[in-house]
Amino acid sequence: MSLRNKLGKPRASFSDRLGGFRSRPQVDQAVWDELEEALLGADVGLPTTSSLLEQVRRQAEKDSVVDPEEVLNLLRKEMVRFFQDADLELNRSGAPSVWLFVGVNGVGKTTTIGKLTHREITAGRSVVLAAGDTFRAAAVEQLTQWGNRSEVTIISGAEGSDPSSVIFDAVEHAAARGSDLVLADTAGRVHTKSNLMDELRKVRRVAEKGAGTVTETLLVLDATTGQNGLMQAKQFTEAAEVTGVVLTKLDGSARGGIVLAIQSELGIPVKLVGVGESIEDLMIFEPTAFVDALFG
Repeated sequence: MSLRNKLGKPRASFSDRLGGFRSRPQVDQAVWDELEEALLGADVGLPTTSSLLEQVRRQAEKDSVVDPEEVLNLLRKEMVRFFQDADLELNRSGAPSVWLFVGVNGVGKTTTIGKLTHREITAGRSVVLAAGDTFRAAAVEQLTQWGNRSEVTIISGAEGSDPSSVIFDAVEHAAARGSDLVLADTAGRVHTKSNLMDELRKVRRVAEKGAGTVTETLLVLDATTGQNGLMQAKQFTEAAEVTGVVLTKLDGSARGGIVLAIQSELGIPVKLVGVGESIEDLMIFEPTAFVDALFG
């Protein structure tokens, strides 16, 4: 199923906000006000909304645009342009490559790892899982269930053990067997707790002491949290050198505009999006398809 079909709620929400816009007879101040309201309602955020509309308005005046529908076309193009310099590829250059998954509790880190494992195995790559969330026994159990579904090795430690050592052991195991990837779960961290964020820095340092290379640190965010997700991204970036974002529950959120805010304000690309419960419902983020889906 296409990304457009998966994004029913954000698409309907944004399109509904533009309902009266398309029927306006001309481009006037009311049109710009309505467009601003629609973008803010989609959680694009004020700085990004202002930047978008400034560019669109300048182009509309330059081209003497008088049709509101043409304004929407200009907006669509400007949204896509936001992503033109973004590196959306997942980096697999290590031997093995280590991908760390970070974020607060409940955003879907372990589920994301399980779905991504399936995706990588299907593509012919070999994967080892590292159960780095040693604070919750349920987290190890959940990751083990996902690992068993894809028939991959899971390296874990005793409850409460040092997560850095678990991830280090997983990297060494993967290197010894010539595996391509280590996908490492980490404990849910509150972005306002400095000691937990310090531990996250340690996890990254230790993970790179062995044979592997941390080529991705993926921040998992819940799309339904909107602008709070942007604050989380800022804090985690300072602690963990975040290389990309996985945005979960995008199919159930009316706040899809957070994708634009993350890219615009932080320069961090959204690389993967979760759009459903199925194991297949983790998709590579495609900017043009995403923007087209928002406009219906």
